[in-house]
Amino acid sequence: MRRLLTAALIFAALGPMPGTVMRAPEPDLTESAAARPLIFAPEAAGTLRFVRGWHLVSPHSRFGGFSALARTRTEAGANRFQLAGDNGYWTRLTLDSRGAVSDVEIRPLPTPDGRPPRKSMADAEAMVVDPASGKSWIALEGINEIWRLDADLAAIEARRKLPHPRWPANRGSEAMVRLADGRTIVLSEDADDDPRGREGLLYADDPAEPGPAPIRFFYASDGRGLVSDAAPLPDGRILLVHRRLGFDPVFTTIVAILDPADIKADSIVRSRTIGRVPAPLAENYEGAAVSVEGGRTFLWLVADNNFNVWQRSLLLQFELVDLPPKRTPDSKKAAR
Repeated sequence: MRRLLTAALIFAALGPMPGTVMRAPEPDLTESAAARPLIFAPEAAGTLRFVRGWHLVSPHSRFGGFSALARTRTEAGANRFQLAGDNGYWTRLTLDSRGAVSDVEIRPLPTPDGRPPRKSMADAEAMVVDPASGKSWIALEGINEIWRLDADLAAIEARRKLPHPRWPANRGSEAMVRLADGRTIVLSEDADDDPRGREGLLYADDPAEPGPAPIRFFYASDGRGLVSDAAPLPDGRILLVHRRLGFDPVFTTIVAILDPADIKADSIVRSRTIGRVPAPLAENYEGAAVSVEGGRTFLWLVADNNFNVWQRSLLLQFELVDLPPKRTPDSKKAAR
């Protein structure tokens, strides 16, 4: 991931001085975690309304770096989450309404050669989980591939390289959405610095299996920053999370909606802004999931702490209220 100069300077200030020698600590592989509630009042206005949030912490040395999020189920008010980190590890945990964490699992992603994952080979940036089978699709940025994993996240069932031209290793697949009709959309972070926008791909079927070439399109973020994740909405549209870098705050998170009906071969697609994460909760949000409970639609966001001491693994819940209506074909023509 590209880093802002300010972030690099902060990291340098907190890190060891040049020439010093440090002994790497023994890794702690304790599979436990806790959620510290955030002190920030719920919101009652706007389309993106903050509900609650937590700071996720764990003694496990590989816990963090979360770049993808899925809410897999809810039982008696407790939510089960699956998270993937860009360090090649995944986490599953249950979070109840009181903020208590249970059933924590922290394991490495499987690899083609069976060796422990390295960031360059298992840089997971996006994830889709099928609620029926429990299988997961993982988009890996460094090696430009999409994997399908079994329900236990223990075996790679299928893998496929993204088509040429190869997306840059540090600016490749960043968001992935599976539509209700079985199609899959993959958005790059910053591939092919094209004036039309950032490159995206639309697969007609399973992107991890051999098949027809995907449709290429371009997403114009129009100043919102780069896409960091996406999630499907109940009405068939796509919620996009954007990350814009600056100085104060370093991270600004802007949320928008895109209609996949606008995607055509080599077309330029745009979205509509619906809100942003409040500045006091600013962090590097890279994972998103949407859930529907009791007729209400919620957005969940998780932050990538990059394993830096000055960043946090935050998990936030927002309610989506009064979303703008879908445009009809006639309204789209009128808007052009």
